[in-house]
Amino acid sequence: MISDARSIVHGTTVETDVCIVGAGAAGITLALELLGSGLRVMLLEAGGTAEESRTQALYEGDVADASLHSPPDKYRQRRFGGSTTIWGGRCVPFDPLDFETRAWIPHSGWPIRYQDVAAHYAKANAICEAGHCTYDARHAVAGGMRPVLRDFAPEDFTTDRIERFSCPTDFGRRYRGRLAAAPSVQVLLHANCTRLIASADGGRVEHAVVQTLGGNRFQVAATRFVLATGALEATRLLLASRDVHAQGIGNGRGLVGRHYMCHIAGTIGTLRIDRPADHVWQGYERDEDGVYCRRRISLTEAAQRREAIGNAVFRLHHPRIPDPRHRTGALSAIFLARRLISYEYGKRLVTNQPVSSGDWLRHVANVAIGAPATARFLWHWMRDRVFAERKFPTVIVRPRENLFSLDFNAEQAPNPDSRVRLGEQTDALGMPRLFIDWRYSEIDVRTVATAFRLLQQDVSRSALGELTVDPDETDVEAVIRRDGAYGGHHIGTTRMSSDPATGVVDVNSRVFGTHNLYVAGSAVFPTSSQANPTLTIVALAIRLARHIEADANRPPQVIRRSEPAVPVRPPSVQAEPALAAETASGFEP
Repeated sequence: MISDARSIVHGTTVETDVCIVGAGAAGITLALELLGSGLRVMLLEAGGTAEESRTQALYEGDVADASLHSPPDKYRQRRFGGSTTIWGGRCVPFDPLDFETRAWIPHSGWPIRYQDVAAHYAKANAICEAGHCTYDARHAVAGGMRPVLRDFAPEDFTTDRIERFSCPTDFGRRYRGRLAAAPSVQVLLHANCTRLIASADGGRVEHAVVQTLGGNRFQVAATRFVLATGALEATRLLLASRDVHAQGIGNGRGLVGRHYMCHIAGTIGTLRIDRPADHVWQGYERDEDGVYCRRRISLTEAAQRREAIGNAVFRLHHPRIPDPRHRTGALSAIFLARRLISYEYGKRLVTNQPVSSGDWLRHVANVAIGAPATARFLWHWMRDRVFAERKFPTVIVRPRENLFSLDFNAEQAPNPDSRVRLGEQTDALGMPRLFIDWRYSEIDVRTVATAFRLLQQDVSRSALGELTVDPDETDVEAVIRRDGAYGGHHIGTTRMSSDPATGVVDVNSRVFGTHNLYVAGSAVFPTSSQANPTLTIVALAIRLARHIEADANRPPQVIRRSEPAVPVRPPSVQAEPALAAETASGFEP
């Protein structure tokens, strides 16, 4: 059933078994996976079914450096479906090395194994509508995918790993019917959870306070609560819930909001290929289900270990769009129309350098001279992107010159000084707004610089061409600062750990010291990998659903005493280390 929080009687308490806060990829997946479990599920969504300016404004906040991180109301959608309503659909699994404790990366290591997550990737692929769970280019399509560069045999990279693309699937639109028809699920729209109320001893959440922008207010009482609001909003809700926990729920050690990661991403270099055009393939292929797949140039595990750097990938990319010297009409047309492109995709078209009148004229000339090719590109874009149900993923334009730039996506190491905290201002519902202080570290710069150098060497050894950097790119840190934190990849603010001294949630995503509160989503990732987070978010949500279902069916434990019982004081919040001994052992269904 789907209804609206504005219709709930003011001041009442609504009861359920599982209350999920947030109806994005994690929340909707969790609700779907609990169908048939016998548990009543309430899914609270702060927005409606479309973007609403007053609701979206509740995400507004401040950033320490606006040149490094976008405002917090960008790259996120406060509506049914969450940010899947605007995502690009890229699906990539994490690598086994990402889960290991790596001595060269501080605060690395997951308390669960790669296999614990990989076991759910196939189902996650199906939910994301990304086709078969095959991420090897040799097997993804019949006969294998064509090579990125013919005769390229790198030593420190592999080109056999691929990325798959969802439609991209808007989870709200795609799964609304199933949720509406499920008698055990109630979806409440316009339901803004503004506070979690803990029990007097702090050991459990008793109810969630829900408000609407119209002034309605009520409570939801549940046996279990799950925050599936994304890494930024989960942090805000935990820190703002200070009725019993003075520093916020789960924040007894000051870790909520710390270790905030995005990805280190951008474009760098100029790759000149001294071979015929048919020796290079930068585009997509489609598998038997019509799913778009693309090879990546992935740094090997051996190279990461030897060089003591993080994970990274490169993709062949068209020349920089703002520079008219690419002489490509389609790229110039995109640049001239950049103000019509959504913020999430148009941001990368912004240049810090002023665009001279001469450059404007060169872009116009490119469009005019390349009119036939530009027209073909626009027709392809309208047919295969705008009107297609399964959309062509990204702009692929073959440059007139055999020159490419490299798109890179690199792991950001966890850094406790990179953090999200509450700001001084409040929103229309009285909740503190966020203040984001995103920071990169030396190893992040070294990862990109070293990976690029290794790729230069591999290209040189292959005798296929030359990979160089422009004069303004010799300082890799400046390149990183130019592009800043990557978009909507908000990671690590309630990191998973086996020890409450180093994390916020345990191996089952349960908040340490709080028996019935869980966090779902990339907030719990201890490290960021090189991979876009959505596929792993969905896989972990499936895993969490299995735990909740098994835990709910577990018979209550009966404690038999050999001596007369004596009165015991209720546990205080200082009892958290003792609780950790129970939660750290985990549960693996």
